[in-house]
Amino acid sequence: MKRRRAATLVPYFLSAPALLLFLAVMIVPLIMTALLSFYDWGQYKGIVPEFTLKNWREMIADDYFLEVYVRTLRISLLVTLFSALIGVPEAYILNRMSPRWRPLCLLIVLGPLLISVVARTLGWALLLGSTGFLNQALVSLGLLSEPVGFMFTETGVVIALTHVLAPFMLLAVWAALQRLDGKVEQAAFSLGASQFSVIRKVVLPQIIPGILSGSVIVFALAASAFATPAIIGGRRLKVASTLAYDEFLNTLNWPLGAAVAVLLLVALVAIIVGCNRLIERRFAQVFE
Repeated sequence: MKRRRAATLVPYFLSAPALLLFLAVMIVPLIMTALLSFYDWGQYKGIVPEFTLKNWREMIADDYFLEVYVRTLRISLLVTLFSALIGVPEAYILNRMSPRWRPLCLLIVLGPLLISVVARTLGWALLLGSTGFLNQALVSLGLLSEPVGFMFTETGVVIALTHVLAPFMLLAVWAALQRLDGKVEQAAFSLGASQFSVIRKVVLPQIIPGILSGSVIVFALAASAFATPAIIGGRRLKVASTLAYDEFLNTLNWPLGAAVAVLLLVALVAIIVGCNRLIERRFAQVFE
């Protein structure tokens, strides 16, 4: 009897170090940040450890915070959409490619992940600037009469974030395609199905988990991204992450910055969980 109890406790003892590390670096800081969001703050008195809802009332009452969160949501949705439109076909093409060329093409596609996000974003800043290569090329070709302002706009942020995050979508869909049995596609072709029908009725239902997991990853990373919106968007175009940064380090209003960060985390978790369940139910009904 004692041996059985000891055997049942072994997994808990083995997982205890990882659990303690997770609590130390993840859960405890989140709890401390959540508690900090209920503290008071004054320009001359600093942080006062007294319970107050002032920070949350300020975020709800001020339309500026609503505008920032709506902009963050809009940018994240657009980046997720464009990443899916780029990553899903790319993954399918790479999966059907000859084994001779597949590793090279996969390395080229995933190359951005090997470069620092700051370096990539600075590269996009050089490309998207009024005197950048993209504007100069379009003007030289006669497609534009004058340079277009991509910098400090949502369009520029979406372009740069899509380039940064599209490989994550590709990897998620690629993993789903690896579990796809090629004989099923061949059977569908032998029965007279067109290429479009095979993709829609055979391939797509089986890679939906990969698309959903990739969308969750891309959406979460886009909503919490800091370097790219800070460089491309600048101080004119605020998102939730850059707003929290400004509250922490510029105005030194740590409780308000903590409230901004906590609200972003709660909104992300709620949106991801809700959309995941809704999409899974809808697709289950369509493909039944």
